[in-house]
Amino acid sequence: MFKLNEIKELIKLVDETSVHELEIENEGTRLMIRKPGKTEVVQVAAAPVVQAPAPAAAAAVQQTQETKAPERQAADSNLHTIVSPMVGSFYRASSPDASPFVNKGDRVSDKTVVCIIEAMKLMNEIEAEVKGEIVDILVENGQLVEYGQPLFLVKPE
Repeated sequence: MFKLNEIKELIKLVDETSVHELEIENEGTRLMIRKPGKTEVVQVAAAPVVQAPAPAAAAAVQQTQETKAPERQAADSNLHTIVSPMVGSFYRASSPDASPFVNKGDRVSDKTVVCIIEAMKLMNEIEAEVKGEIVDILVENGQLVEYGQPLFLVKPE
């Protein structure tokens, strides 16, 4: 179990360095701290739940809940999110001179390859997992992605 002062120190350490995300597991408890990016906020998650959340994380969660428009929440609830199954580099096409696998507005089936994640020199094809229409592409070509990071939003049919 992580103590509140330990969590505060880790948040401060991540904030003062070039590290964008930190994940630590200790005696069955997992703590993940992620720096805010263009569209995300600091996230602190622990299992089991830490009794007293870090003030910065609690403020960030509260701010997100207050500023996120209700209509956007309703629109997102109808969408399927394709997430990265691994850490690696995201590629929209099979080679630099090839066309992207998918673009916004494209229709996909559950077996349609939507991107490649390169991990340890292996190219892993990622499939759509659902039949529908690509609504948004959430990462840039060549960007490093984390396990579980949202890649695409799909409107299911």
